Amino acid sequence: MCQKQFGGYFAALASVPRENFVLKRGTLSHFQSSADIRRGFCKDCGTPVTYEPVLKDSITFALPTLDMPDTIAPVIQYGIEAVSQHFSMLPTLPAHPTGEDAAGKNYPEWRNAIAKSARQHPDHDTAQWPPLKS
Repeated sequence: MCQKQFGGYFAALASVPRENFVLKRGTLSHFQSSADIRRGFCKDCGTPVTYEPVLKDSITFALPTLDMPDTIAPVIQYGIEAVSQHFSMLPTLPAHPTGEDAAGKNYPEWRNAIAKSARQHPDHDTAQWPPLKS
């Protein structure tokens, strides 16, 4: 299920009681993915944000949607039957930062052009979102 909602092989999630879940700004749009599950997403940028079991008193949210996602460490894995066989080798693969190709050549102008034109919310809080149209 995470593969379809998040477009990735897994999702880093945390759950909180419904009354403790607060958005800093905006309103979520929702998709009823089954009789028992609603999925919340940002209507402005499309980012998947929540997994909401209708009959539970909790909301599960995507950790990467936090301004500082590294402040919450994962403590358990679910759905391990669907883990890709290739994930165990990830720590052994060469690693490169965004804007650098596999040969190690850096393309700062490309990275800056993407950052300047991005329509998705950045990885930090902003004074205004969505950005003003120019």
